[in-house]
Amino acid sequence: MTTLTVTARGRVTLREDILKHLGILPGGRIRLKLLPDGRAELMADHPEHSWRQVYGILAGKGNGACCSIDEIGDAIAEAGAEAGTSGLGRS
Repeated sequence: MTTLTVTARGRVTLREDILKHLGILPGGRIRLKLLPDGRAELMADHPEHSWRQVYGILAGKGNGACCSIDEIGDAIAEAGAEAGTSGLGRS
């Protein structure tokens, strides 16, 4: 258990090891839930889906090739031309 000191201005400093354990980076946000028995629950306030998660999912999945936006557009147009109208629903 860690004991923290409250300053005269009512501030508390969390040590780096605590922030790391919670997964809180500089500029990050903390969620504090006040419990009815006088306790509080502290946790990182992470968005449900963050770019960090997407990056983690995609890390190491590519072949290192980079494409310009024009090359991506050309590839999409080519795939569309090859597919023709297959898969399009008819009203």
